[in-house]
Amino acid sequence: MHTNWYCDDINSYQRRETVEVTIGGIPMGGSNPIRVQSMTTVDTMDTEGSIEEVIRMVDSGCEYVRITAPSIKEAENLKNIKEGLKARGYDVPLVADIHFTPNAAEVAAKIVEKVRINPGNYADKKKFDFIEYDDETYQAELERIRERFIPLVEICKEHGTAMRIGTNHGSLSDRILSRYGDTPLGMVESALEFLRICDDLDYHNIVLSMKASNTQVMVQAYRLLVQKMQEEGLKPYPLHLGVTEAGDGEDGRVKSAVGIGTLLEDGLGDTVRVSLTEAPEAEAPVAAALINRYDDRAATADQINTTIDASPKNPFQYERRKTIEVDTFGDHNVPRVIADFSEVENIQMSDLKSIGHHYLPATDKWGMSDHGADFIYTGKAPLPFMSPSGMKNIVDADIWQSNMDTYPLFSVENYFSSANKHNSLNFVRGNINDINEQVIEDLSKDTTVVLWIFSENSHTMPELRAILFKLYAANVGCPVVIERDYKNVTPDELQLYCSTDIGGVLIDGLGDGVFLKPLPSNNKEELLDQLTTSNRLAFGILQAARTRMTKTEYISCPSCGRTLFDLQETTAMIRKRTDHLKGLKIGIMGCIVNGPGEMADADYGYVGSGKGKITLYRGQDVVKRGVPSESAVDELIKIIDGDGNWFESETSEIEA
Repeated sequence: MHTNWYCDDINSYQRRETVEVTIGGIPMGGSNPIRVQSMTTVDTMDTEGSIEEVIRMVDSGCEYVRITAPSIKEAENLKNIKEGLKARGYDVPLVADIHFTPNAAEVAAKIVEKVRINPGNYADKKKFDFIEYDDETYQAELERIRERFIPLVEICKEHGTAMRIGTNHGSLSDRILSRYGDTPLGMVESALEFLRICDDLDYHNIVLSMKASNTQVMVQAYRLLVQKMQEEGLKPYPLHLGVTEAGDGEDGRVKSAVGIGTLLEDGLGDTVRVSLTEAPEAEAPVAAALINRYDDRAATADQINTTIDASPKNPFQYERRKTIEVDTFGDHNVPRVIADFSEVENIQMSDLKSIGHHYLPATDKWGMSDHGADFIYTGKAPLPFMSPSGMKNIVDADIWQSNMDTYPLFSVENYFSSANKHNSLNFVRGNINDINEQVIEDLSKDTTVVLWIFSENSHTMPELRAILFKLYAANVGCPVVIERDYKNVTPDELQLYCSTDIGGVLIDGLGDGVFLKPLPSNNKEELLDQLTTSNRLAFGILQAARTRMTKTEYISCPSCGRTLFDLQETTAMIRKRTDHLKGLKIGIMGCIVNGPGEMADADYGYVGSGKGKITLYRGQDVVKRGVPSESAVDELIKIIDGDGNWFESETSEIEA
């Protein structure tokens, strides 16, 4: 088997075959559909509130509902919630969410259909202190875990209860961190320690997850988990997919689609939870929209024209494809964004506001926002005015002249036969059938080309990836722009589909630019609105894939029964005060149980530690404890300012 194996076929859609897991009356894995789930936000001791919320979630499309059980009393109350739901005609499988409390897990396993444990803190009480373990002490820790874990396994076997072994990137144990570090391999090994015990005890009603807020880490960990299970001869257990703390609104949806969609494209995943900092019933429709895209994928996708049947690069770690620098593309440059104005008639200076370039008549100057497009494609005619500083103009090659302040876009067929080329930057557009061995050889000798790739295959992301794999395998270093064009989709579908198709390539370090066509419209104002959307989406995808940071990132949890403040209100408040701090990552966590671990990627953290009390973090380190919530945002800003990372938001005509 190829060392880079993680799915049976990287070029055609084929859902990974797994064992079937029984979860109440709704089985998972095997030949069953990909399932949808979410998690309640009300206090588990609020029986009636929990019942009402579960009903709203089920009515929105949830097939499994997870409820936190931080102690025995909450675990015991799951029985009352379950009975109340049945009295209302709802028999949805319930999942108990467990952290730090094996005794609560053992109670819950006798009541609900599934328990979720976090192997990083199920039997580990330490607060993530780094400790060196030699082989002897490491083995002693494994024996301690085994002794603590066996009772839960035996209860699950006796009661037919399923279990999710759910690793979180930010809450790995000291033992794992000492040996594997804060890595995808550490995440995988954390789950395998518990999975091997289950296997020894002949318990197989298991689901696994590898959740992280960093989409690159999340994708790499799931892939590596599949590879390691195969390597060890373990059963192919189903996978629960999720990006932790994705946030809210468009950012949360884009980030979720980049991570979850990338894995779904490879046939991985048997259940999905989209974690949004919104009401839990808002999550299921997003998960369903991601999942439903694959209902007929195998039947409708065209065969991908490639001889590369395994990834030529390591799929378990991020490595940007090595490219030459052509103008501002490739090499050390961040991926570029190209806006499509080819269908806009009578382009005015003011129209460019839709793509982040603002003309200021009072000073006769241009201003550019953080989302200012790098290039603009105008098709059959150049801009009727000089391009703003910071943006360049692309036109079709058949109207391009060397005296124009523009750059030409050729087809593959026309480029190599043309005598009229730019001396430093030529865009060459083609699909997988255009880019044959001769073209690849010619590209290897040309230092002026940025390849512009597109696909009309319904299995788009893998076909775009296959083109890049061809270049990768041949060691051809021309930069590549990824084009996506969607017809007959809703704005919500556009958001999710392009995040999957483009993000799934970028997350592997492939791609040096993005060209996302707007949804079509015959009305100029509507088309400009669509251009605003597509431009914002392009930058959002680059941010979610961790390839170009252009705005503040909020790593906010989706709320649960442990949450100690109103997450949606607090997130909005912090966003209002800090959203001008471009590139900064701020974690907003509802409780101390998961918060410090799950915001592992954040620069600063705001974590509920008691009623009306907040603990503030710098990275993983506590800076202030017990801060009153009414002054906590001000204190957070003081910490950011003290580190030299604060600046006042500029108010100007650009924002008008």
